Amino acid sequence: VQLQASGGGLVQAGGSLRLSCAASGRTFSSYVIGWFRQAPGKEREFVAVIGGSGTNTYYDDSVKGRFTISRDNAKNTVYLQMNSLKPEDTAIYYCAASSRYTVLKSSYAYWGQGTQVTVSS
Repeated sequence: VQLQASGGGLVQAGGSLRLSCAASGRTFSSYVIGWFRQAPGKEREFVAVIGGSGTNTYYDDSVKGRFTISRDNAKNTVYLQMNSLKPEDTAIYYCAASSRYTVLKSSYAYWGQGTQVTVSS
């Protein structure tokens, strides 16, 4: 599966952005999709994950209550709605696909190219 992340940009603190992760392939619904982010000088970290049907979701504590992950399998797309953004959310955001429902980035075999999110204070 090939993934393409988009929707990043520059936003003020307290603002919102919606990221999209578009996938190729007819077996999209069989993949678990995760969002990860990497700030300058830091390790890539888990943000959110959604199961193949969209029923199961899980978030890192740092974004819980502010971010919402969802998917539209008919459009082969996963979304990350980000509200109440903070400067510490600034990072490159990546979507990734796995056959396992996990927060471990090592379990994700397919990665998109990343989209930059910058939150100004």
